[in-house]
Amino acid sequence: MSDRSSKLATFIDGTNLHATTKALGFDINYKRLLQEFRSCGTLVRAFYFTMLTEDQEFVSIRPLIDWLDYNGYTVITKMTKEFVDPAGHRKLKGDIGVELAVQAMELAQYIDQLILFSGDGAFRSLVAALQRRGVRVSVVSTMACQPPMVADELRRQADVFIDIKELQVSVERDPNHRQTQRDYRHLSPNFVGRQSRSH
Repeated sequence: MSDRSSKLATFIDGTNLHATTKALGFDINYKRLLQEFRSCGTLVRAFYFTMLTEDQEFVSIRPLIDWLDYNGYTVITKMTKEFVDPAGHRKLKGDIGVELAVQAMELAQYIDQLILFSGDGAFRSLVAALQRRGVRVSVVSTMACQPPMVADELRRQADVFIDIKELQVSVERDPNHRQTQRDYRHLSPNFVGRQSRSH
């Protein structure tokens, strides 16, 4: 059923999505991902949340974050904290969940649908809270690998579960193409208010 007036937002748990697509053996084309969900109604906001370590600040993930920031995504990053465990091993600690939940609750009154790209069961209570406010929540993850990347309690709580394997043809990045900061000028960051057909 088509609903051109539906207002929606995408919330991407970057670390979780990366692990999911890596398990499935493909990479996301984030330009195509935006286009895919613009076709579901009016895309009010597209968030991308990720943790950064000190060495990542200017290396592997920085080009992607910069590209997203210039091309229609609201990027929220958080630095990991390093600590030493009781056995004397250096470990990294960090979680973007609180930031994601706060943004989702603040936006809830302005949207009809929220698409959550994460399989983390810790988000089940957030999904329930959004639903109580009248927001329909779709969870995007996968059951197509062993073990499944989506927690059973999150999948059950969602109004709709979308296996990202079903979206692969629409959102997969060509392995021969790299999204870098050089792509900035080719894409418009203005996606608010665009509408198209609904699934």
